[in-house]
Amino acid sequence: MEIRLSTTDGLPVYRQIVNQVKYLIASGRLQPGQELPAIRTLAERLVINPNTVVHAYGELARDGVVVRRHGSGTYVADKAPRLSPQVATESLAPKVDSLLTDATHLDLGLAEVLQLVRERHNLLKHPKNP
Repeated sequence: MEIRLSTTDGLPVYRQIVNQVKYLIASGRLQPGQELPAIRTLAERLVINPNTVVHAYGELARDGVVVRRHGSGTYVADKAPRLSPQVATESLAPKVDSLLTDATHLDLGLAEVLQLVRERHNLLKHPKNP
């Protein structure tokens, strides 16, 4: 499971983990029943406090996205809930606003931004093997 943290997007680290795990599940890169990294392992990999991972995993469990098995680990739920299209769109709107603001400051047009989004989307759907 690959998670990348950003210090510039303004989201708390635990929220970035939650969002990325949800994305990995929605994209099929994490499958139902698949184990997530242990708290300590993920914290060390991301160079963050383990309590931050505990917070993120706790929120994912409350949302029904993962299940925790005492002494065994944290797993993707068999039937992770799906967001409605309206809620999903609403959750992405601030990120789109931020992207468009940055693009304007960098003097990039909508066509260039859309091309970049398409390229990044293709990379996510078809990652290159290391």
